[in-house]
Amino acid sequence: MTTASLDNRNARTAFLAFLGAAAMLGVGYAAVPLYDLFCRVTGFGGTTQRATESDAALAAQMAQSAGGREVSIRFDASTASNMPWTFRPEQPTDRVQIGQRDLAFYTARNDSNVPITGTATFNVEPASTGRYFNKVQCFCFTEQVLQPGEEIRMPVLYYVDPAILTDDNAKDVEQITLSYTFHRAETRAE
Repeated sequence: MTTASLDNRNARTAFLAFLGAAAMLGVGYAAVPLYDLFCRVTGFGGTTQRATESDAALAAQMAQSAGGREVSIRFDASTASNMPWTFRPEQPTDRVQIGQRDLAFYTARNDSNVPITGTATFNVEPASTGRYFNKVQCFCFTEQVLQPGEEIRMPVLYYVDPAILTDDNAKDVEQITLSYTFHRAETRAE
């Protein structure tokens, strides 16, 4: 084998290794948004669905076929370790009719002496109910800014889709837990 052909093979191998590394880097960057999209579409991992008012109205009409069946909703709240807020649901549980909209409130208070911007992550348990738990309005859709010592009430307007009653893995669920964790948002204002 000549030196020129060996150099060509080495250059081609280096180029293919570079392309492979670039492809892996691209897949790494795409993994998080693709996984998030997958979870939102399927409800995987307890990811809830985002609904519109018209979706909620349609579910309310379908609720009549649910025969007035109710489910218990348990509300959970926590904060990340670097988040100096007090965060809690106003009531620990509620019973709701499947398909009917309901309103729950959480309160948050900034216990620090500086303004803090927070963002809430959420999920539901059991995970099989995530695709049926729909939020029409939620404080988790936007960042929340609290001034030092400020306390606010934050609503969640939600419903459980009557389609849950046709899912063999979810139809017998008696309680759904809605969990939120507030994290400090990384913003330039802080």
